[in-house]
Amino acid sequence: MSYLLQTPAQLAKHLPSLRNARHLTQAQLGTLVGLDQTRIAKIEADPRRVSVGQLFKILSALGVQVLLLSTDADSAPKAPPAAADW
Repeated sequence: MSYLLQTPAQLAKHLPSLRNARHLTQAQLGTLVGLDQTRIAKIEADPRRVSVGQLFKILSALGVQVLLLSTDADSAPKAPPAAADW
């Protein structure tokens, strides 16, 4: 399954689903990545408040691969997401 995510709000919608698909509680995921349940809950609620390192650990624990795509000028969005989204 693939998702094209462009904003933290989109990521917030998918993180709990990805965790649940692995049959993990927030506490169990936290144990896997060295964070407590409260921190996992905060990250799921607002992914803007997570470091890149923590996010990659979480995604790896959830079996998610990150693919970075470069868009050409013809297929690029007309306007980038507002800075406030990130």
